[in-house]
Amino acid sequence: VAMENQVLTPHVYWAQRHRELYLRVELSDVQNPAISITENVLHFKAQGHGAKGDNVYEFHLEFLDLVKPEPVYKLTQRQVNITVQKKVSQWWERLTKQEKRPLFLAPDFDRWLDESDAEMELRAKEEERLNKLRLESEGSPETLTNLRKGYLFMYNLVQFLGFSWIFVNLTVRFCILGKESFYDTFHTVADMMYFCQMLAVVETINAAIGVTTSPVLPSLIQLLGRNFILFIIFGTMEEMQNKAVVFFVFYLWSAIEIFRYSFYMLTCIDMDWKVLTWLRYTLWIPLYPLGCLAEAVSVIQSIPIFNETGRFSFTLPYPVKIKVRFSFFLQIYLIMIFLGLYINFRHLYKQRRRRYGQKKKKIH
Repeated sequence: VAMENQVLTPHVYWAQRHRELYLRVELSDVQNPAISITENVLHFKAQGHGAKGDNVYEFHLEFLDLVKPEPVYKLTQRQVNITVQKKVSQWWERLTKQEKRPLFLAPDFDRWLDESDAEMELRAKEEERLNKLRLESEGSPETLTNLRKGYLFMYNLVQFLGFSWIFVNLTVRFCILGKESFYDTFHTVADMMYFCQMLAVVETINAAIGVTTSPVLPSLIQLLGRNFILFIIFGTMEEMQNKAVVFFVFYLWSAIEIFRYSFYMLTCIDMDWKVLTWLRYTLWIPLYPLGCLAEAVSVIQSIPIFNETGRFSFTLPYPVKIKVRFSFFLQIYLIMIFLGLYINFRHLYKQRRRRYGQKKKKIH
């Protein structure tokens, strides 16, 4: 075949968001390219310098789903960047209608995001847009930002001081009394723990009304889970209050929180202390599972006590007349502890990955 009759295709790299597609054509020194979309097929033809030297290069791509027929392109010295708008905002499983990927097409790792990350980016943009609109209508954005930062700083400071008091108290008592200190942990620090855990409701409300950008679910799971242990398992059962497991639950909770709240506190005043940041994004890896394990042990230890006392148990009305023991719900709750751990672990892992980067994954 004569060289003139051969169709030369450039290397094309692609990535997507919910609303648009990005194509990067590896051709340098391109002038006046012919780029159009007809019947959902992108047509590209241009003179430029590519893998086969200075030549005319062309390609055609039929998209998987409908796109708007007005591609926008931008020329740089080394490449042609094309942006195509999707007709419907949704995630595509691939770029082309044909299942087999064309040889000249590959993922653009510089712009690649998986679906959940792209959703977060979309949400962040939407949030930014709404915040802009809200601030424009309310006026004086700086005052609002400062008020918000001041309020969050005070909240995090109070929580930090509360959990620090618990942590230091338990540490000092353990150093002086040894294992003996385990058994009256509840009577020593319970009031402060009640205060901190009731105040934690504010955190979930902040996430729900948009004062903070944290997702609501992980915050709510932690709040309900801890308060169930604190108020129901420990609070209503005196027999549980002198058990050693209380020490481990309280100690692990406070160890996690002193680093979390101090990190948030510094974030409010735009300070980044690298050691603290690393601790905040790393310590949860051993501490969260240990905390859940301690919670699970406290639930298991409380089951025979609830059975014995019959507290919170009830009998179903006639004609069923079955006695439902509270321990049945505790067994279900045990499963939920580890489900909650998985959801929170996943959320924290994503946060850590965003903070400390990720290795590029090979995507077909």
